[in-house]
Amino acid sequence: MMRLAAVDLGASSGRVMAGAVGPGVLSVEEVHRFPNGGVRVAHGGGSTLHWDILGLYREMLTGIQAAQRGGELAGLGIDSWAVDYGLLDASGALLGNPVNYRDSRTDGIAQRVAEVVPARELFDITGLQQLPFNTLYQLLAERDLGSAETMLLIPDLLNYWLTGVRGAERTNASTTQLYDVRSGQWATGLASRLGIPSRLLPPLRDPGSVVGTLLPDLAAELGLPELPVVAVGSHDTASAVVGVPAEPGTNFAYISSGTWSLVGLELESPELGDSALAANFTNEGGVDGTIRFLRNVTGLWVLSESLRTWEAQGTPMSLPEVLAQAAGVPPLSAVVDIDAPVFLPPGDMPARIRQACVDTGQRPPEAPGEVVRCILDSLALAYRRTVRQASELTGRPVDVVHVVGGGVRNELLCQLTADACGVPVLAGPVEAAALGNVLVQARALGADLPDLAAMRALIRATHELRRYEPSGRESGWAEAAARIDSRVVA
Repeated sequence: MMRLAAVDLGASSGRVMAGAVGPGVLSVEEVHRFPNGGVRVAHGGGSTLHWDILGLYREMLTGIQAAQRGGELAGLGIDSWAVDYGLLDASGALLGNPVNYRDSRTDGIAQRVAEVVPARELFDITGLQQLPFNTLYQLLAERDLGSAETMLLIPDLLNYWLTGVRGAERTNASTTQLYDVRSGQWATGLASRLGIPSRLLPPLRDPGSVVGTLLPDLAAELGLPELPVVAVGSHDTASAVVGVPAEPGTNFAYISSGTWSLVGLELESPELGDSALAANFTNEGGVDGTIRFLRNVTGLWVLSESLRTWEAQGTPMSLPEVLAQAAGVPPLSAVVDIDAPVFLPPGDMPARIRQACVDTGQRPPEAPGEVVRCILDSLALAYRRTVRQASELTGRPVDVVHVVGGGVRNELLCQLTADACGVPVLAGPVEAAALGNVLVQARALGADLPDLAAMRALIRATHELRRYEPSGRESGWAEAAARIDSRVVA
C-alpha cells in the first residue's frame, strides 16, 4: 500500500491530503488546510488583485511535512485552479506575484484578440470557451513581457520550486487558450500572431509523468526523503473527473461543484462544431487522452460571497442555518441568470440578486433564506441548461448526473439538480479531486490501475454514494428555464 500526499489548491482555500492506495484500499485524510484568496495591492493610482503565492508555497510545505509524520510518503502531486501563472526571468526568479483571474486587467482584451483572430478560428484551434480571464488574455494584459523567459501555471510553478524542473502539464495547459486541442501541442503560430513570445511556453508533459524529485537541500530542510513529484491531472477539474465514480458504459454527465461548477461530458475527441462555439462550451484535456467537454457555470461562489456579505454587515449566518431556511421557501419564487457577468467579481451578492430580480420584473428576495433559495434554484437551472445542451451538441443521451466536490454536502442543491435535470443524481465523493490526484500518482509509481475504469471501480468499492431521484415536477422547471433561457439568448 502506498501513502501519497495530494496538494489540492482552490480559489478560496487549499489543503494537503494524505492518501492511501492499495488493493481494495483508497482513502484520503485532510492533514492541513489553509485559507486562500485575492490580495489587492495599490500601485500608481490603481490596484491589482494578486495571489499570495509564497504563502501558498509555505502552507503546502507545512502540509507535506504533516502528511509525512503519519507514515512514509511514496510521492506527492499538486492540482489547482486553472489559467493563472507566474512569470520567471532567465535565472528562474519569479518576476512578481501571480495576478488573480478575477482582476479587471483583462477587460476588453477578448474583443481586441477577435480583431486579429476571429472567434471561429480561435475555437477551431483551441476548442476553448470564451472566458475573459483565459491565460491568453492575461498575457496580453501584461505591462512587460520582455523580462520574462518562462510562464508556469500555478501547479507547474510549485512543482518547479520543489524539483527545479520546468514544464507544463497538459490538462492545465489546455485551459490557457494557447494549446492546440487537436495536436496536443502549444499553438505557437497563434501565440506568434498575437505577439506572445513562444519562449514563454515550457515543455509539455502528460499527467502521470514524474516531474522529478525533491531538491536535496529542500528535502533536508523539511526532514523529508527526496520524494518523487508526479504531474497529476494538475487542473483540479481534471483530477475531479478522474474521481467521478461512473460505471463503464453509462451515459453520464458530471458536475464538479465548488467555487465554480464545471458541468459536462467526458469525450474521446473534441467537439468543435459551430453549435458548440455558439453555446460557449470548452474542450479541455483530461487524463488518459480524454476530453472534458464542459462549460464553466458560476458555482457556490455566489453563496459563499453572500455569507461573507452578511457577516460583514453584522448579521452573520451559518450555512446550515440559511439552507434550512431556503428549504422552506416555495420553489422557483425568483430566479436569475447565475452566469451573468454581474456575479463574477467579489461584492454584495444579495444586493445584486435583488437588483437582477427587479430588472426582470420579479419580486426580489429579502430574507437570507429567500436569497439562498434563489441562488440554488438558479444554479439548478444553469445545470439543467448545460447538461441538456451538452447532450444535444454531442448526440449523447444523459441518464445520470454525477455530482462531486464540495457541493455534494449541499443536499438541497443535489435534490434540486435532480429535479431540474429530470434524471437521477449520484452525489459523491466530496474529495473527488484529491482522490483523482492520488490515483494518478499511484499508477505512475507502480500501482495496478491501468485505466480510468480501474480507478473508478476502486472509488465505487471504497466510497458511499447518495442517490437523488427527480421529484417529477417537470413543468415548473421547464417554465422557469424558458424564462431564464430567453434572457440569456437576448
